[in-house]
Amino acid sequence: MPDPDPSPDPSSTDGPADLDSLRRRIDEADRKLVALLSERARIVSEIGRSKRASGSPIYAPHREREVLAKVLADNPGPLPDRTLEAIYRELMSGSFMLEMPIRVGYLGPPGSFSHVAAARHFGSSVELDDLHAIEHVFEEVAAKRCHYGLVPYENSIGGGITDTLDAFRQQEVTIYAEALIQIQQTLLANCAPGEIERVYSKPQVFQQCRRWLSNHYPEAELIPMVSSSKAVERAAGEPGAAAIGSILAGEIYGVNPLFEHIEDKPNNITRFLIIGQQAAEMTGDDKTTLMFVTAHKPGALVDVLGVFRDAEINLSHIDKRPSGETNWQYTFFIDCDRHRRDPAMTKAIEGAGSHCVSLKVLGSYPRAERILS
Repeated sequence: MPDPDPSPDPSSTDGPADLDSLRRRIDEADRKLVALLSERARIVSEIGRSKRASGSPIYAPHREREVLAKVLADNPGPLPDRTLEAIYRELMSGSFMLEMPIRVGYLGPPGSFSHVAAARHFGSSVELDDLHAIEHVFEEVAAKRCHYGLVPYENSIGGGITDTLDAFRQQEVTIYAEALIQIQQTLLANCAPGEIERVYSKPQVFQQCRRWLSNHYPEAELIPMVSSSKAVERAAGEPGAAAIGSILAGEIYGVNPLFEHIEDKPNNITRFLIIGQQAAEMTGDDKTTLMFVTAHKPGALVDVLGVFRDAEINLSHIDKRPSGETNWQYTFFIDCDRHRRDPAMTKAIEGAGSHCVSLKVLGSYPRAERILS
């Protein structure tokens, strides 16, 4: 008669594997991973010596794009691409430190969404500096006190960032790369949800979360602050207070997230530009940003845009700001879906310039393919 309660056979493949055995396999895989990462780091150090000797930039957006494309193409699963990309971005951040420490300026204070964007794009191993204002980021990069700067350029709901547009007219920098970040608002507090009497944040954030606040906290006092990070800091030690801001701000100031993704429109994307002093290489999927003032004649703007239409170059963004020099004269900004070294783009820039008082290429750079998370 068969044993009514036979012990499981550890060698059998029919049932679940023994937990201790699985953990031993993970430990062995981790040892191999660390050995391979160390080997990679040694190669990176050699690359750093070569770059320093030749004066090549440490951060190269076209190479970053190549590495990520190859890694994701080789991904067999089950890890999702976004997880693998986050791992490799952090790995590349550590590589920067091995090659040469780099300093990246951003619009603070710490915990702002610019800080979130800088941390996601460059990782935690670079020096991230809060420079308090967009114009200061431009100044530090132009003076070469920062290797790179990260600034907001446009929001999918709010449109262009005027401080960034104005700063391009004042400082000599080059657009080197771009990053897309989804703006996810979180209600943070160190009290129970039912104890919240007042909520701090930026006025724009209250607008973005208006419907959610009306449904969940119709009686709460909404108190505007200069930044969502300062709002989170204010709420940290105040009874009955909450703030709307980033998860990162909560981690920095010790405030617990209560409700995430409370923005009324979930697809709220901010496009950030990475500015520097170098020119990015072609990748085959690039953008070029131009700044120009048209000649004072009828149809001048139409003539400029017509040059790109005739060259079959798509314009993915257009904005304008007062020139600051002559009343009712405007500086226009356009993004073209080509690299400046593309022959058609080179010819179009030359043709557009004939209709302008001034025209400047602010940079050609790889198009951001994914939203960073």
